[in-house]
Amino acid sequence: MITTFLRAVAILACLPCVFAAAPTFAGTIIRDATVFDGSGAPGVVTSVKIDGDRISAVGDITPRPGDRVIDAEGLVLAPGFIDTHSHHEIGIDDAPAAAEAISQGITTIVVGQDGSSPDELPLAQYFAHRQQHPVSVNIASYSGHNTLREKVMGLAEREASVEEIRKMQELLQADMDAGALGLSTGLEYDPGIYSSTGEVLALAGIAASAGGRYASHLRSEDRHFWEALEELLTIGEQAKLPVQVSHIKLGSLSLWGQADKVLARLDAARRTGIDVSADIYPYTYWQSTLTVLFPERNFDDLAAAEYALSELTTADGMHITQFDARPEFVGKTIAEIAASRREKPAVTYLWLLRLAGEYSPEFDGQQVVGVSMSEADVERFITWEHSNFCSDGALNDGHPRGIGSFPRILGRYVREQNALDLARAIHKATGLAAQHMGIRQRGQIRPGYYADLVLFDPERIIDRASIEKPGLASAGISSVWVNGVAVYRDDAVTGAPAGVIIRR
Repeated sequence: MITTFLRAVAILACLPCVFAAAPTFAGTIIRDATVFDGSGAPGVVTSVKIDGDRISAVGDITPRPGDRVIDAEGLVLAPGFIDTHSHHEIGIDDAPAAAEAISQGITTIVVGQDGSSPDELPLAQYFAHRQQHPVSVNIASYSGHNTLREKVMGLAEREASVEEIRKMQELLQADMDAGALGLSTGLEYDPGIYSSTGEVLALAGIAASAGGRYASHLRSEDRHFWEALEELLTIGEQAKLPVQVSHIKLGSLSLWGQADKVLARLDAARRTGIDVSADIYPYTYWQSTLTVLFPERNFDDLAAAEYALSELTTADGMHITQFDARPEFVGKTIAEIAASRREKPAVTYLWLLRLAGEYSPEFDGQQVVGVSMSEADVERFITWEHSNFCSDGALNDGHPRGIGSFPRILGRYVREQNALDLARAIHKATGLAAQHMGIRQRGQIRPGYYADLVLFDPERIIDRASIEKPGLASAGISSVWVNGVAVYRDDAVTGAPAGVIIRR
């Protein structure tokens, strides 16, 4: 009994020592970085403290016991980049570290793009799955028109009836209730290509009544561009909601050099009260399907193929990045395949379409990178006051945008070409992106905001990926935090599942 009592006294006597050794505070201080707060203001050398998932202080900060201090002298600290048009959710269950996104400083991806909801699921179900299986990046989502349409109508090649539109509205309302940012369309893709403007307007009204917004891969980015742009503006005006041109581009030779005309039209629309904006990725080539250049879906029309390879791209500029029907074609151009077959490229193009259709009636399992934009137009769209940046990229992407978009802007367009200054570029990647998406308490470095942050070297940051080597990680990113947790450091992802679902 006495021995037991003395042992208890000894333990109690030691408890103050144990408690005294434990730190009272345990945060992270990023000291003496050049901080660009995401508002567009110039950078200031100062310190930032993270406590939990939030930024707790900005300024002259005295460390407390247990605080981790990171010396960031000479480096830039910015809010984490918000990728407003992303496909990085595809396959993320198999790659939850989302290395391609995180390694370029992206902390939030906005998915459900081009009219396709993630995994083609109701968002309530998708969000529940993501909460049970978190990943390293935050995820917000639109509700996709093509997904809604296919659930109601299958792949019907016609306009929707009044009853079918009503059913789509019910599905969209459920997605809005689950926290969708709004409605997205991919009007150049099946089955949305068969919809009327009235159908899209009826759905946009549901998004508007819930306080949402509208993002659109336009009905045409080339031959019918102007009509497609007016359709977007009509939806913004009549549905009375913010509208965004997804990955804005002028994708045909006859349109090159008209970026100023496009922006003049958008600025005029804004003056009439239409809240129109755009996002853009920094490349002169896109990635989509072989079918996308055939709006009439006339896949046996030689004249249409010849037009596509002369006005919209070139045979040398069409790089196959996926072709499940004949995997040996991946990495080749249409010109190279045509040369091996000793036939005209347009004939080869139709042959490839036939193979793809035989492999899958829905033309699944094929992707192509196509060169079709002017560098001068891309730069002009990048510098527009109301454009923000995106990647339009994916994990394990055949296009370098999936791993290099944001470092490319900061390295090439800011440092090398002086197309815009660093403060403005960071604002477009962060604060302005958050504003365009309706995302709150992210996109700026302010006390109380979520601690999504990226630390990088402004003299080294650059993309390294190319069409030939699309998986090369960018240089110059030092560290990335998502909700206060380090998800990237020492040139590697940590794998921490720090991301959350962001709802409207």
